[in-house]
Amino acid sequence: MIAPNDLRDVIRSGLLSFPVTPFTANDAVNTKAFADHLEWLSPHKIAGLIVAGGTGEMFSLSPEEIVEVVRTARAVQPGQPVIAGCGYGTRMACDLAKAIEAAGGDGILLLPHYLIGAPQDGIEAHIRAVCNSTNMGVIVYNRGQSVCSAATLERLVADCPNLIGFKDGTGDIDTVKRITVTLGDRLAYIGGMPTHELFAQAFRGAGVDTYSSAVFNFVPETALAFHAAFQAGDDATCHALLKEFYYPFAKVRDRKSGYAVSAIKAGVALRGFDTGPVRSPLTDLTEEERAMLAEVIGDRK
Repeated sequence: MIAPNDLRDVIRSGLLSFPVTPFTANDAVNTKAFADHLEWLSPHKIAGLIVAGGTGEMFSLSPEEIVEVVRTARAVQPGQPVIAGCGYGTRMACDLAKAIEAAGGDGILLLPHYLIGAPQDGIEAHIRAVCNSTNMGVIVYNRGQSVCSAATLERLVADCPNLIGFKDGTGDIDTVKRITVTLGDRLAYIGGMPTHELFAQAFRGAGVDTYSSAVFNFVPETALAFHAAFQAGDDATCHALLKEFYYPFAKVRDRKSGYAVSAIKAGVALRGFDTGPVRSPLTDLTEEERAMLAEVIGDRK
């Protein structure tokens, strides 16, 4: 296991991958297809894998399936940091964090607790309990009903040395900026908006210096080219890629709720991988929409 502070430094160094979770015709996790896809992506240098995350349909996986995905990723890419989605109620999240650690994980991305809204002191207690349940690095994900304030995170990092990252999926630049200014280098900051490349430059101004890319799943070279331009401050290249690929992709993605995941899985399938369908309550792209996506991808790599 990578030490939490070392994991924080690695996260800052490059792009993070958000692989999809393939399913069989019988609706089981297809570990072979998952391994094949990771092997295809492995020549491309990234900072780490976030498996069973939002793009990996963590919300539809059982705890046992999440652990299975972690084991597969660790076996296929033994030298790559493996971070896994973790969440639900506090007791479930703590148990899952322990199981992910035992399976060879290096860290967890703590997705929102289940369903109910909660006050800041309740969210703080939830995150604190999860951090205390594991030796792995923990990344807090502001999204949905679980949104930490800068003051809450400041208290947490003082008591939880393995809390090493903050990811935002809310788009609330004011809160993000308050967090990055308040906590400085104590945390790694990760952009987590759906198709974050669309927001990366704006978030850079708020102190978020990297992000996880879902399109890396099927156009890895394009994703890395955008990230390199982003890190270099080459806005002209970013703008060109936004116009040529990302905005046309978003036009397909935005046709239906949940397509932020479904369109990525369809893109992987168009590359020739056996992804299987998304699990309900998500729905797959129609054949017409798959054709639209294929046109957007074209000969991109």
